[in-house]
Amino acid sequence: MGLIRFILNIIWLLTAGIWLFIGYTLAGILACLLIVTIPFGIASFRIAGYVIWPFGREVVQGEPGVFSLLANVIWFVLAGMWLSIGHVTTAVVQALTIIGLPMAWANLKMIPVTCFPFGSRVVSSSDERSRYAPVVR
Repeated sequence: MGLIRFILNIIWLLTAGIWLFIGYTLAGILACLLIVTIPFGIASFRIAGYVIWPFGREVVQGEPGVFSLLANVIWFVLAGMWLSIGHVTTAVVQALTIIGLPMAWANLKMIPVTCFPFGSRVVSSSDERSRYAPVVR
């Protein structure tokens, strides 16, 4: 299973991962320009780390608090909607080939965390304990 994940991650990196990583990193840098928006930059960098090497990891959604809910609404309008368009676009291109179908599916599975990153975290797929640990808000 580890070799398959590695191969999928390499294919992902070459077909979409590097471009999505750059998009999230740029969004994070822009968000960190103002002190008030630094939490948005940190969320963007966290997602960037996930989109560069996604196979073998997954996103766990927690119970969003008031701050997380408000931050998710702001994030969706300013960045999430636009970044999710990037995911859909790359998924369509990846789905044109048979080998790209798993990559396209992975792209579409990233859209919820792209739109609403606050109150979620990235965990290893093989670590059962981390899936049920409380999400830090």
